[in-house]
Amino acid sequence: MAGKEKPKAPADQGGSTAPEGERIAKVLSRAGIASRREAERMIELGEVAVNGKVITSPALNVTATDRITVRGEPVGTPEPPRLWLYYKPEGLVTSASDEKGRDTVFDHLPEDMPRVMSVGRLDLNSEGLLLLTNDGGLKRRLELPSTGWLRKYRVRVKGNPTEPEIEPLRKGITIDGERFQAMEVKIDRHQGANAWLTIGIREGKNREIRRAMTHIGLTVNRLIRVSYGPFRLNELQPGEVEELKPRVLREQLGLAEAAAEPEPKKPLRRVRPGATATADATAPKSARPRRTDPPGASPAKGTARPKPGDGLKSLSETWQKATRRPAAPKDGAIPDRPARTPREGATATRNTPRRPTPTRKG
Repeated sequence: MAGKEKPKAPADQGGSTAPEGERIAKVLSRAGIASRREAERMIELGEVAVNGKVITSPALNVTATDRITVRGEPVGTPEPPRLWLYYKPEGLVTSASDEKGRDTVFDHLPEDMPRVMSVGRLDLNSEGLLLLTNDGGLKRRLELPSTGWLRKYRVRVKGNPTEPEIEPLRKGITIDGERFQAMEVKIDRHQGANAWLTIGIREGKNREIRRAMTHIGLTVNRLIRVSYGPFRLNELQPGEVEELKPRVLREQLGLAEAAAEPEPKKPLRRVRPGATATADATAPKSARPRRTDPPGASPAKGTARPKPGDGLKSLSETWQKATRRPAAPKDGAIPDRPARTPREGATATRNTPRRPTPTRKG
């Protein structure tokens, strides 16, 4: 009918308008609640509600105006992505909970840390660098095989491997029908019945290094991850955690170029009381004051400037005249010395005749 607008087709029935917002699982992941896969499992269990209504399917887009709760607790605004470096000790499980009741890495984190997720995993008997983040999107990005980041491990094995024995690992091997990509393997040193190796991998399959060592007849008795891409263990000790600076995180991940830090200003030179300030070094030469000699240093007008060494020569001649001994008379006689006058109150000198000593009579 004329005068009535034709209703727009809904987005899910072939309309051209894309649905607004983001998938609920992605929002929960970015908020640090859980990984995207874990968030989908929580939704299917009925633990998530949107605007007061429990949902059971992750096929839902939400916007900033929607109110989301998980197990009755409201989900706040996602924080900026953060990343921590954690030295996982041996004997801890890398999971939020363990069905066998074993301690997890999250049971031993500082109390002031927010809810975090692990980037990848380390086995129960493995130790070393474990990345933790509060952002599910960042976690997924760091775990993608397409990233291709090299992960290095220090590995102690029982036995004395040789170069021919480890060469197959550098070319790639197949174990039980599963193909393992080429590894970077270096023999560091032999230590008694053991040997230390440095191994680099890019896939990170479950127990990849241990299975590869067993395949060539070696047994791993210690495994330490020392780096994950550009992030390194450095001086961290078992159980210690350190947050990466936001600027370093942006630079390493290429999220955005960090703003250049301003150069520190040069300290001003203090001028002593009563003294005049020196000329500015940045001023043009024409504006700088000319250097003048000290008063009396310049020769008088019309006189020649003294040559170098003249002053020393004149001083030497004056000294020789002052210390020169008088010449002897021509007849060879020695002139008489003037008589010395005794000081007032002084005893008699050798030139004064002595009094005779009185003799005692009888």
